[in-house]
Amino acid sequence: MSYDVCVVGAGPAGLSAAIKIKQLAKEGDQDISVCVVEKGAEVGAHIISGNVLDPRSLVELFPNWKEESAPLRTEAKHDRAYMLTKNRAWRMPVPPQMRNKGNYIISLSELCRWMAGRAEDLGVEVYTGFAGRAMLYNPDGSVGGILTNDAGVAKDGSAKAGYMAGVELRAKATLLAEGCRGSLSQEVIKTYKLREEEGADPQTYALGIKEMWEVPALNHREGTVWHTLGYPLDSQTYGGGFMYHMAENRVSVGFVVGLDYRNPYISPYQEFQKFKLHPAIKKVLAGGTCVQYGARALNEGGVQSIPKLNFAGGALIGCSAGFMNVPRIKGTHTAMKSGILAGEAVVSALKKENPGPLDLASYPAAMKESWVWDELHAVRNIRAVFRHGKWLGLAHAGLDLFLLRGSVPWTMRHRREDHEATQPAADFAPIQYPKPDNEITFDIPSSLYRSGTNHEHDQPPHLKLLNTGIPEVVNKAIYNGPESRYCPAGVYDYVDDGSGHEALQISAQNCLHCKACDIKDPAQNIKWTTPEGGGGPGYTCM
Repeated sequence: MSYDVCVVGAGPAGLSAAIKIKQLAKEGDQDISVCVVEKGAEVGAHIISGNVLDPRSLVELFPNWKEESAPLRTEAKHDRAYMLTKNRAWRMPVPPQMRNKGNYIISLSELCRWMAGRAEDLGVEVYTGFAGRAMLYNPDGSVGGILTNDAGVAKDGSAKAGYMAGVELRAKATLLAEGCRGSLSQEVIKTYKLREEEGADPQTYALGIKEMWEVPALNHREGTVWHTLGYPLDSQTYGGGFMYHMAENRVSVGFVVGLDYRNPYISPYQEFQKFKLHPAIKKVLAGGTCVQYGARALNEGGVQSIPKLNFAGGALIGCSAGFMNVPRIKGTHTAMKSGILAGEAVVSALKKENPGPLDLASYPAAMKESWVWDELHAVRNIRAVFRHGKWLGLAHAGLDLFLLRGSVPWTMRHRREDHEATQPAADFAPIQYPKPDNEITFDIPSSLYRSGTNHEHDQPPHLKLLNTGIPEVVNKAIYNGPESRYCPAGVYDYVDDGSGHEALQISAQNCLHCKACDIKDPAQNIKWTTPEGGGGPGYTCM
């Protein structure tokens, strides 16, 4: 199947690009064919974000979004920032860059479903349940599209039998909008040496874990936005919590842990459970019902970790490139703007005679001239300085955010990848986490049920070990099996193989597609690849 443009991923960046291309094509009376492929069973099924949306890019795409019933129902009214100790919440001033006046507390999965509908109205073909398996390359080395990874039948007509059918989607331009740590994006970054070309630092990540709750009306304060630092994390581990009060007595609560943490006994999932037991959080959730659970990795490297954005025949957009504003805890508005600018570059390139694989060099140039680059440059040091500990990080952030407003003359670098920060288990004591009470805190199987995640058991495993001997001689022997703790879905566990020693067991059907294993594995021996299309979580309100 051939298109002018193939977009991989129906998130805010990918849908913004597709919509912008079709809007411009309509204005210029051009016929531009666009398809969007999405690995989730439906649009939004794999979309999760603790989202307070800056509507700036949405307004650019849809000036009449209110009349078109976009799902922005709760305006942010009250900002609160707290430093948590074990039993207290100390109010802190909210930096100007983190104030949310004019923003909206939303479900990003709901917004993406709405955007997909607008895209289809414009003529975009949206294919759900199709995962990008591999890049297709032209004889000249340029990208020529993708090969999908979807459920099929064997050549003799029998059901599956482990056979993975794939569709070749050929395109003049391929836009990768897979989100954080996408497998095709990683392939392209490596193939074309995009990080080296740009002189970019290694990307650094965090793991975000989130639940959606329905709470008693007395506990609910619609429009209130909370962000926290401190408890339960130690002073050397970056992270914090959030709680957003939405409409209809819904509360979005979550916790973010930087994946450059040192102690291999840390479990981000269990840290989140402890966070919910803090008196300030527990009093809001008490008597409520947890209705959905999920997790995903976040790009936190900032502007200094963004690779070269274009390659022959395509471009990286959204979190595939890493446009998150860390102190604002926002990446949707920047991702959407990157999609808009990439869409403009595509339409401009298609106007040239016999363009072949498109040269989208105007896209990174436009990004660097946009407000996105200004916004990210102003906060470039906030995440990097926290590598030196919480207190130095807070002192520098106060100077940078309140006094100098991002105008410090230096840029702090990310010198290593997150997995390199992990230290041997012998340097730490095991952490004893409290048992779940099944009211505020839960075990992983209970939470997984609320995620709706599912994979067909007879498909080839999508979590691959590059060397099957590494887990026993490195992960278990040196780090005491950290994959059994950093995974928020219980995918990895060490079990007795019957001969008296423990072997790694991988339950890939539980995978939430968060990519933490791909990022944090000490030996970089675990490779996350796309499963059969349609597998994974089934988020509806995340």
